[in-house]
Amino acid sequence: MRRMRASTGSLVPAAVVALVLGAGVLGVFGPREGIAAGYPEKPIKVIVPWAAGGDTDIIVRLATSMAEKHLGQPLVVANIAGASGTTGAREAKAAPPDGYTIYSVHDSIHTTFHVGMGDVSYEDFEPVALLTSTYSIITTNGKAKWKTMQELIADAKQRPGEITMGASLGSTSHFFPAMIEKAAGVKWKYVSYDGTAPRMTALLGGHIDLAESNLTQLEKAKGGQLRFLAVASEERLPEIPDVPTLKELGIPVFYAVNRGFLAPKGTPEEALAKLEAAFEKVAKDPAFAAEMAKQGTQVRFLGRKAYGEFLARNDVENAEIAAALGYKKK
Repeated sequence: MRRMRASTGSLVPAAVVALVLGAGVLGVFGPREGIAAGYPEKPIKVIVPWAAGGDTDIIVRLATSMAEKHLGQPLVVANIAGASGTTGAREAKAAPPDGYTIYSVHDSIHTTFHVGMGDVSYEDFEPVALLTSTYSIITTNGKAKWKTMQELIADAKQRPGEITMGASLGSTSHFFPAMIEKAAGVKWKYVSYDGTAPRMTALLGGHIDLAESNLTQLEKAKGGQLRFLAVASEERLPEIPDVPTLKELGIPVFYAVNRGFLAPKGTPEEALAKLEAAFEKVAKDPAFAAEMAKQGTQVRFLGRKAYGEFLARNDVENAEIAAALGYKKK
């Protein structure tokens, strides 16, 4: 299955409609309650639907700390983990659309919806900005018996359903290895964790055999604590030139986790515009790019319109993947 997550998307007229309606409300009735000309006038809550210390949490904290100087108010991260990210998604959806709550999101908003784990869709929100994209890597413990991806696949074919794979079920860390299962003709035994941090702790401790990770774990791989077996990029990554792509091993799977920000449906235009502008400045800051490079992450900014288009296309693609993998929305 050929899949490249880091591609641009197609049209999403709902975002345009929302902005037009928002402008109409402001023009006819004056500013929406809670939004003044001086927005923001108080701290902004940023909901991260994963445990503290994971990839998304680290990236979001870096981005929001840099956005504060452009907004003039603190952006306060709230980790609301649970149910593969859907607990935080529900809280974000239910938040007042006043510009003082934003939602840190990645592709799991599509995956959990299309496997029936969650009832929250990207269409329940207003797009703010896409900020980063991170390629996925099949990773094992540094002491594992498999030195190569070929050895792992050969063993997995001999022992279907026995090799353990840590994942947040229904999320990106589940879809990625599930795509490899289908393409390589193997079967993993999944063990559920709520986010990257507990999953990596389990992998480092030898409690599971495999997990999806990325270049945020590069130092641990260099130190021998972890071993990268294959990366889901089109070409080998310069940071890990000795790690083959899945494609060159005959497994045509391409995958990257794309992280951005959404706001509750109905958030006023003024707030959306200021948030978008702040994150665009962060994305253009060389210091942010340098920090993201340390995290093995590419800066990839898309503003509201382009991000809305991207989300629409990504949702269709994830629905197709879910169906191809045998998942059905409940």
